[in-house]
Amino acid sequence: MYLIKTNFLFKLIYPGRIWKLPPTTAPDGKKALYLSFDDGPHPEATVFALETLKAFNAKATFFCLGKNVRDYKDIFQQILNEGHTVGNHSFNHLNGWKTKTNDYLADIKLAGTLIDSPLFRPPYGRMSKSQQAALQQTSPETRIVMWDLLSGDFDINITPEKCWHNVQKNTRPGSIIVFHDSTKAFERMRFALPATLEYFSRQGYVFKPIPMEK
Repeated sequence: MYLIKTNFLFKLIYPGRIWKLPPTTAPDGKKALYLSFDDGPHPEATVFALETLKAFNAKATFFCLGKNVRDYKDIFQQILNEGHTVGNHSFNHLNGWKTKTNDYLADIKLAGTLIDSPLFRPPYGRMSKSQQAALQQTSPETRIVMWDLLSGDFDINITPEKCWHNVQKNTRPGSIIVFHDSTKAFERMRFALPATLEYFSRQGYVFKPIPMEK
């Protein structure tokens, strides 16, 4: 089970995490959206995402797994070269709720040897308050980025059209939207991403990367 739109109660339970960003850009005041991708780099899905973003002059943020950066360094470098921001998504995609804090932090640190970024998104969104406190104590610059809505592209039980409908229905100015550049999600992401970019571009939105600095 998962929620497409993040309930405000989660924001109260887990303060100190980023759920949304400014709804407009300065100084032009255009409506802003923040696309993000989890679990890459991937030799097919990430390359597709980059090509599609470029076609719409859009920027995004890629939360990468250390093990995938190790295996696809050229694609990781392409993400950076094309002006997108990156974030740490751990090395082995550990579930924080099922992992001891020391092991969890060690996995994040290992990924950090390959991903130079203060942005961190916990895999599955599952990170305890004690793990958050420990991470921010050892790495005070860390910014923990969650999301405003999930596209649901990882859900093999929904259609690509349903994935796109999830985004269309729930997006608001300033939304952080999660897609996945992975084998599992690719069928749905491949349909929903260009639909998202086309539709919201026509609505006057711009697509911005999540900033690395506060």
